[in-house]
Amino acid sequence: MYQQDFDPAGSLGLSALVAFLPLLTLLILLGGFRMKAHWAGLVSLLVALAGAVFVYDMPVPQALDAGLLGSGVSVLIILWLTFNAIWIYNMTVHTGHFEVLRRSFASVSEDRRIQAIIIAFCFGALLEALAGGGSPIAICAVMLGVIGFDPLKAAAMALVANTAPVAFGGLGNPITVLATTTGLPAEDLGAMAGRQTPLLAMLVPFILVFMADGRRGLREAWAGALIGGVSFGVAQFVFANYVDYKLCDIFAALVAAAALILYSRFFLNSKSVGTTKAPAGQAHPDGESSEGGAAGGVTADGGAAVAVTATAEVVDTRRQQFLAFAPYAVIIAVFTLAQIPAIKDLLAEGTVVFAWPGLDIVSPSGEAVATNYTLNWASATGTLLMLSGLITAAVLRIGPAQAARIYVNTMRQFGWAIFTILCVFALSYVMNLSGQISTLGVWLAGAGGFFAFLSPIVGWFGVTITGTDAGSNALFGGLQAEVAQQLGAHPVLFGAANTSGGVMAKMISPQSLAVGTAAVGLVGAEGTLFRRVFGWSVLLLLLLCGIVYLQSTPVLDWMVVS
Repeated sequence: MYQQDFDPAGSLGLSALVAFLPLLTLLILLGGFRMKAHWAGLVSLLVALAGAVFVYDMPVPQALDAGLLGSGVSVLIILWLTFNAIWIYNMTVHTGHFEVLRRSFASVSEDRRIQAIIIAFCFGALLEALAGGGSPIAICAVMLGVIGFDPLKAAAMALVANTAPVAFGGLGNPITVLATTTGLPAEDLGAMAGRQTPLLAMLVPFILVFMADGRRGLREAWAGALIGGVSFGVAQFVFANYVDYKLCDIFAALVAAAALILYSRFFLNSKSVGTTKAPAGQAHPDGESSEGGAAGGVTADGGAAVAVTATAEVVDTRRQQFLAFAPYAVIIAVFTLAQIPAIKDLLAEGTVVFAWPGLDIVSPSGEAVATNYTLNWASATGTLLMLSGLITAAVLRIGPAQAARIYVNTMRQFGWAIFTILCVFALSYVMNLSGQISTLGVWLAGAGGFFAFLSPIVGWFGVTITGTDAGSNALFGGLQAEVAQQLGAHPVLFGAANTSGGVMAKMISPQSLAVGTAAVGLVGAEGTLFRRVFGWSVLLLLLLCGIVYLQSTPVLDWMVVS
């Protein structure tokens, strides 16, 4: 048996420094040395193992076994999900229907910056609401590449856009998990998060426009960014507070998309502002010539996508457009049906929970630490996506043999990204089960009233190492509630701050970076991609820290759910 010790060095500050080393190593190797994510993840895992064994006195077999548990968890909640999401996309590429989808998005607006908001912000939020995981990053990165953005820029924009819906992604799963770890009502936590993240979601379209076209983009496309951001934020607030947090992102995405479509149809296109077909000699938003740019992404065979030239002259039939949108309509239908109580209960019967062999861990107080593995093979998001893929294959008339070949090529396309995800999940579980994560949390709690400012940072670190907002809430949700009780603060405020802060780290987590680079055919460029999005992550995090701190004071305490 291993008993955790949150202060093994005899000094909480020194213990926190040891616990922080794996995270610091990961950030420096990715951002400073631009090391490939799989090697950075492996080195950081070794640092975490060294700290667990030599400082925290965790037995070597249990430390290694903790890493195996983490890798096993990643197979179900990340790899299984992402493979199936990209498989669906690759089938649409194979049949040519993805080009129809691209032209449909392009027909909404001639301004490629507005197209980027609709694809990455609105459509990505819808995918995040339904499936979560890495699916919106992967699919939207490829779609942005197809409309002409540089592959690396496309991946960066998809990552930044994915911050807006994450707190309520997967039909509100992060909030649901947070409620179980804090013992607080899920409705209150969802409402509180709905009074934090919408304020930042309103800024995301402006960031996307700036990434696409710099200051010129802000000057020319600010109105579209404002309409998209405000409509999304208001809808997210309303549904989180007055309807159902589980439906929050679905309707926010649809409302924002509808607002942008109306704006483009009745104002923007009629004014011919910032069109995709730029004037002679004028560059596209990402610096390409106005004669057509290369589309990033990967083909169904796993290779780099070939250059795509704008084909505005092509007119698609209604049947072609129906088939292009059919896969995503299938996903919506499958996930909606899966939420019907009778079906949900039936799927839940396939869940198997068992204690992971070889792990016997207790907390400093002597309570057993959960080391269970939940094999929810029937209700898992990846399984529902697999079912959606099978239906999609039938709708698009793809034979079983061809669908299987596309699936195999989809797995090959990820390559080293698979190893990265396995390593980083192993890292998170070694840090958590050895007690390193709790050490960091206890150390931060010593900040007293200023912890309100630091509270989102705890969630930010949680997502950095776990890759999911739900994972961060599972790690730190209980800690946030406990610290709030010790300080006499609002536990709902700190709990929601954990999930809201984690949102800002989604774009820099190694799992997200690995999915993004794999999707656009640039595996190994994770360090470069990290540098492109890290500044945005920190900027949004600091803004949120300020908001949460003010919500803990008389200035904005009227916003706190009572």
